[in-house]
Amino acid sequence: MDDQSGNAASLPDPTEMSKSMASIAERSQKLVAEFVNRQMASGSLPDTDPMNVSEAFMELSRQMMANPAKMMESSMNLWSDYLSLWQTTTQRMMGADVGPMVTPAKDDHRFRDDAWADNQVFDFVKQSYLLTSRWMQSSVSAVDGMDKKTAEKVDFYTRQFTDALSPSNFVMTNPEVLRATMESGGENLVKGLENLIADMENSDGQLRIKMTDPDAFQVGENVATTPGKVVFRNDLMELLQFNPTTEETVKTPLLIIPPWINKYYILDLREKNSFIKWATDQGHSVFVISWVNPDAELAAKSFDDYMLEGPVAALDAIEKATGEKKTNVIGYCIGGTLLASALAYLTVKKQDKRVNSATFFTTMVDFTEAGDLGIFIDEAQLSSLEEKMEERGYLEGSEMATTFNMLRSNDLIWSFVINNYLLGKDPFPFDLLYWNSDSTRMPAAMHSFYLRKMYLENKLIEPGGLELAGVKIDLSTIKVPTYIVATREDHIAPWKSAYAPTQIYSGPTRFVLAGSGHIAGVVNPPAKPKYGHWTNDDLSGSADEWLNGAEEHVGSWWPNWDSWAKERAGNAMIPARKPGDGKLKPLCDAPGEYVMMKAEG
Repeated sequence: MDDQSGNAASLPDPTEMSKSMASIAERSQKLVAEFVNRQMASGSLPDTDPMNVSEAFMELSRQMMANPAKMMESSMNLWSDYLSLWQTTTQRMMGADVGPMVTPAKDDHRFRDDAWADNQVFDFVKQSYLLTSRWMQSSVSAVDGMDKKTAEKVDFYTRQFTDALSPSNFVMTNPEVLRATMESGGENLVKGLENLIADMENSDGQLRIKMTDPDAFQVGENVATTPGKVVFRNDLMELLQFNPTTEETVKTPLLIIPPWINKYYILDLREKNSFIKWATDQGHSVFVISWVNPDAELAAKSFDDYMLEGPVAALDAIEKATGEKKTNVIGYCIGGTLLASALAYLTVKKQDKRVNSATFFTTMVDFTEAGDLGIFIDEAQLSSLEEKMEERGYLEGSEMATTFNMLRSNDLIWSFVINNYLLGKDPFPFDLLYWNSDSTRMPAAMHSFYLRKMYLENKLIEPGGLELAGVKIDLSTIKVPTYIVATREDHIAPWKSAYAPTQIYSGPTRFVLAGSGHIAGVVNPPAKPKYGHWTNDDLSGSADEWLNGAEEHVGSWWPNWDSWAKERAGNAMIPARKPGDGKLKPLCDAPGEYVMMKAEG
């Protein structure tokens, strides 16, 4: 068969093909045997419905059957759409210039190949899928009678189902894969099968798709490279202090509390997009917490411990290192939730003046509208998770990563299925995906408390509803100046939920809405900004009212924050301080030892 350029399609070496298939068969047999042995050793089958999805869909079925007329109307609408699609496709085949009935969303990258639009057959397949998936989603969302939690779960897993059924995920209905198969004589599928087997061999019973080349990056060499020293260490964290790059630095030091779900170097990936390097270049004396990757020995570490041994201990250490009694503090995601908790705790202890200002990156403290992550948390799912954590003492990092990947399954799951397994390509070396794969574990006690008390019971916003380290806390007592950054497309910390603290905290607050999502909206350097941001000083109304009156700005929000933080610090400058100048002597070079600890799972 000839390809489109007229050149004969290459044929694979039959000897090499035979060797590859024999190796695949042998490795597959070994994997099956290992799986059977694990199940026999455990004496039980794995939980086939850990997310308690079946009960939600049973409730959906009951409600749908209670209104057969509505089901019939929905089916007739789909049939009508199909008839219209067949008509427009026929007209197009006869040479008529007919526009599509339905098109993918602008950010849907599954149908970028020209054949999806140029080839009439693939265009029909694409539109059929889009019509069907739209029908499924609208039919499910239109069902009355379900409680909000069940409805959200059904909607989420319906999206997962429709994403999985996309024609782009199958060999015979993906034009790019078909073209690669014809051109290579099927070698792409053999290589893809080898990639699949390799991922299964490295997954300890669970398929973990390799998203990037792990050998392309080395922490401390081409990611997490901002120079500095570890100046303090305890069981849960190392405190890094970075070398100054200016002759003078802001008198008030800066502490960053990253989430402990991932490594801190999301804010220090490369020099050109490192927030840590940029803040240092603006004259801030930057400290960052680098969390440990906990094992079973730290299973009993609680949320209280993370607060006391994290930000509270860091404030003590920074005072020794710099002599300053006040610190500007940033909390990112769950690190921000911890910061808010610590501020309320320090207020009760009459030590809140140690924090000069507080900045929150994509942080939730009100979990009323928890976004898609809330789908994974109800009593049944949490009890199952707690039982699993009790056996090991921690939650595997890979399990947390899988949950986050499901929130963007087309980008973080199916695109790699196509690239790695159908096209037979190796994943592209990408620093962000390397960081995403460098997961960390969660101690059982801390993680259970966090999910139950905040996501499930939403106790953090209830005055006195949460007790930390022996004291009841109240977020409304927080009086320090706060700067809150949310991102408009955030699925992890929805921006309207991140806006909620503007109505809770008692001190002066600035709210900024950035473009994009949970990571890209934060890591948006001024030198090459991809997204703009919105500001509005009027925080008296709802989130929607705030946005209606907001002014849009081109470029990164980082300079806005820098000016704000320096104003809160009185714009006082001193000769640049270096790690080791104070009472804390360096323990080792940045990025330290804790960031190097890998999660096996």
